[in-house]
Amino acid sequence: MTSDSSVEGAAKRPELIASPWHTAVVMMIGALNAYRGAIYAAQARSGPRTSRGSMYVRTMAFECFFLAVVALGVWLRGKSLQSIFGQRWRTLRELFRDAGLGVALWFVALIAVSILSGLGGRQQASDPTIHFLLPQSPAEMSLWVVLSLVAGIGEEAIFRGYLQRQFMAFCQSVPAGIVLSAAAFGAAHLYQGWSRAVMIAASAVLFGVVAQWRGTVRPGMFAHAFQDAIAPLLIKLMHH
Repeated sequence: MTSDSSVEGAAKRPELIASPWHTAVVMMIGALNAYRGAIYAAQARSGPRTSRGSMYVRTMAFECFFLAVVALGVWLRGKSLQSIFGQRWRTLRELFRDAGLGVALWFVALIAVSILSGLGGRQQASDPTIHFLLPQSPAEMSLWVVLSLVAGIGEEAIFRGYLQRQFMAFCQSVPAGIVLSAAAFGAAHLYQGWSRAVMIAASAVLFGVVAQWRGTVRPGMFAHAFQDAIAPLLIKLMHH
């Protein structure tokens, strides 16, 4: 006979939500995009000024494509999209709860990144490696906000909803899954420079812990979108 405790332990073992080959494809797409982003960033910093608006639109298109690839793999496995997003909101109270958790998560992540920036001896506000990304006009700011929403939804679903769960299943370890997905998220942002990529990976660990705790990436989506949307304003305030 099997004891109740062993049955319960087996039931809680992390399970794959897509095939291993699909995860390999997702990682390859992410790596190629990170490489392309690094080349584009180097050209944008040293060459003639590029159109930020077109850059934002291309990035949004890629985010949607990447999320569609992830969703396809989950569907082929016979899983629902709730596997990467978490349970649907059934009431307005649940929506506001996740929004509130998202704001709290954003605030804690902001403090953590500020501490890491200080320990690294480098100020985010004066970091020239990201100036080419920031909107400079009302039209660009509007596109930036839309991009922030798309990135908040897509990247949380991909990295915390999909990759984190896949890594947990591969390693049969929750902490390993959180750390590996955070490392992948940081690597995807290497075009912003090594120091920022490390800080992004560190904050991604916090996002991963909250996603695992709540069983949903929705609070992280709120935090991620809000964090990206107001980043240009915060950087300008810190610079002055």
